[in-house]
Amino acid sequence: MSLSFGHPWVLAFLAIPLLLLGLVWSGRGIGSGGRLALPFDGTGGSDRRSRGAGLSALLRLAESISPLLLGVAVILLAGPQKVGAPSTKRKLTNIQFCVDVSGSMTAQFGEGTRYDAAMEAINGFLDYRDGDAFGLTFFGNNVLHWCPLTNDTSAFRCAPPFMDPKRGALPPWFGGTSIGKALNACRDVLASREEGDRMIILISDGYSSDLSGGQDEVIADRLRKSGVTVYGVHVADGNVPGEVLNIASLTGGEMFAAGDPVALETVFKRIDEMQVAELEKVAGEQLDDFGLWCWVGLIALAVHALLQLFLRATPW
Repeated sequence: MSLSFGHPWVLAFLAIPLLLLGLVWSGRGIGSGGRLALPFDGTGGSDRRSRGAGLSALLRLAESISPLLLGVAVILLAGPQKVGAPSTKRKLTNIQFCVDVSGSMTAQFGEGTRYDAAMEAINGFLDYRDGDAFGLTFFGNNVLHWCPLTNDTSAFRCAPPFMDPKRGALPPWFGGTSIGKALNACRDVLASREEGDRMIILISDGYSSDLSGGQDEVIADRLRKSGVTVYGVHVADGNVPGEVLNIASLTGGEMFAAGDPVALETVFKRIDEMQVAELEKVAGEQLDDFGLWCWVGLIALAVHALLQLFLRATPW
């Protein structure tokens, strides 16, 4: 078994207990002046010498316990460690929601609006993607990054009232639909993340003029080179705009059309199934390993205490 220590330089102090052990077994003892007196009354010469030699060795064993305890203390201060068993963890996926807040998102959709249904579906999606990082971007003709990529989803659940287009609180430059600008802005956010997969979930209900003239392919190429996959949800009746469909296809994602809230919820579950969370093996971590050395020290201390009750060097 290989040993490792958090502070290996501390092991240099083991020279002190080793020196003390050398003094004990050299016959000098620790603080004894090199002589050990063992009085025996009423014994013969040879018997006295044999008993004296045996007891002298036993006393030296007892006297060796103190340096042993000091050595254990030095080892504990050095921080003994062991390598934990390898484990697996969920591989992080960075998911940037890109939500349309143009005026058309106020259209009736089930019992609420398209915007209401989209935000409700997003909150449901968060519940079964625990462990991923989420960001939230709103867009019209301009882009607003509302929530940075984070594992804390509380900001998402508080967002709907503030950016609801039907409240009339949005500035006028959020009135149109610029999907190309929004996707580029989300790509910039995801590109800054060094760890994990990257995914954009686009939720919109309209056509975007900034994707025409081959711009859809240009944007898709930028997204693909940055390792970003685009999934889209078209929350309206009719076909998905071809440019948006093309971007999703070229980046390895897919577009879905959802004509009602139930279909919208089904779409998000389908996206979760398509982008399955992966597990990755993690190397074992360095863990403190004090157990063995603590037991050695406790046993040595107990033996030392017992020997002090009946076996110790006499002062004469």
